[in-house]
Amino acid sequence: MDLFQYMKEQKQEKDAPLAARLRPKTLQDVVGQQHIIGKDKLLYRAILADKLSSIIFYGPPGTGKTTLAKVIANTTKSEFMQINATVAGKKDMEEVIEKAKSLLGMYGKKSILFIDEIHRFNKGQQDYLLPYVEDGTITLIGATTENPYFEVNSALISRSVIFQLEPLRKEDIKVLIQRAVYDKEQGMGAIDGEIEEAALDFLSEVAGGDARHALNAIELALLTTERGNDGKVHITLSVAEECIQRRVVRYDKNGDNHYDTISAFIKSMRGSDPDAALYYLAKMLYAGESVTFIARRIMICASEDVGNADPNALTVAVSASLAVERIGMPEARIILAQAASYVASAPKSNAVICGIDEAMGCVQTTGDLKIPSHLQDAHYKGAKKLGHGTGYKYAHDYENNYVEQQYLPYELNGKEFYRPSGNGYEVKIKEHLRRIRKEASHEEKES
Repeated sequence: MDLFQYMKEQKQEKDAPLAARLRPKTLQDVVGQQHIIGKDKLLYRAILADKLSSIIFYGPPGTGKTTLAKVIANTTKSEFMQINATVAGKKDMEEVIEKAKSLLGMYGKKSILFIDEIHRFNKGQQDYLLPYVEDGTITLIGATTENPYFEVNSALISRSVIFQLEPLRKEDIKVLIQRAVYDKEQGMGAIDGEIEEAALDFLSEVAGGDARHALNAIELALLTTERGNDGKVHITLSVAEECIQRRVVRYDKNGDNHYDTISAFIKSMRGSDPDAALYYLAKMLYAGESVTFIARRIMICASEDVGNADPNALTVAVSASLAVERIGMPEARIILAQAASYVASAPKSNAVICGIDEAMGCVQTTGDLKIPSHLQDAHYKGAKKLGHGTGYKYAHDYENNYVEQQYLPYELNGKEFYRPSGNGYEVKIKEHLRRIRKEASHEEKES
């Protein structure tokens, strides 16, 4: 590298956005992603030992994909080269490969090629890399926000280890914000700023796990806010709101607003008002509520308030819960909206919850009533001699696959716990039970 190139890079680093300047240079400085770079994890050991195989970092924006690549660049003895798939063409790739070949052939030095946004490469470009990954000319590090199993050639996938990065936790974002405000070397500590706890909480919450989003807001706040009487730049809650262009929603996750909002959400679904349900859902999402928490409440409502009036409601709710865990925000909002509006619009019945609560109350009151002997297990040794299973009627041997016999303990003969409502699918359940019982009773009388 000549003097002019060195000076150019120094100036670029100095003038780079805060998020770029704060990128850690060592593994110890990396915040978050401990599930893949914790001290006992494969990636941590591989980076320290400089024994990387080809890898692909997959995760949302601002979670540290490029950061980890830069840490590897600072750690490895291999030649580190970088291209961005959004602007790189065939000529760029050919130059990189030729350089890697020369280094390997002349000096025995390996090369690591970091490709940002690798999903932007078409099939032909990805195929071009394959033989050089395969023969060790380059070690590939790809970064993508898209699912690599859909966007990256299966041949490259099979030769790479996939590491999925997760949105940063609120606590992680807080650490990075504080570094940005107070670190005088890499951050903006020289400005002599100070951030209020309320502003710190707000920014770390609304960042949605995206460190870059939070750091851009901090940089804007520090550069545009006038100094106070004490000579410091004070980042207040109102300043934070303005810089990130979002307003605070009164929603303390451990306070009354949290419970009031989730209560209104559930009662709106129960009350068959999909519009109100979507409003309260939006309020929770805007405030950064956990999508898994919301999904759990929808599942409960689907069973407790819809029940068998529409058995498909629980299926929709459970599917939504699985989907939001795999997809995350912002797309999770669509899945939660679908589930919430379905549950809100479905016919309602609480017959199931009434039934199980009454049955549990009965068990608590009556104690351990004896199970009718014909229902008891007849398979274990000596059971038949005790009369277990004797006289049991196999339902499938009878018309409608139903036969009248004593199922409840004899002390509860005639007791009803499940009383289907007249809503939705329970109309059919109610009619089905009435019909088979009536026909079975008629046949028994005739016999």
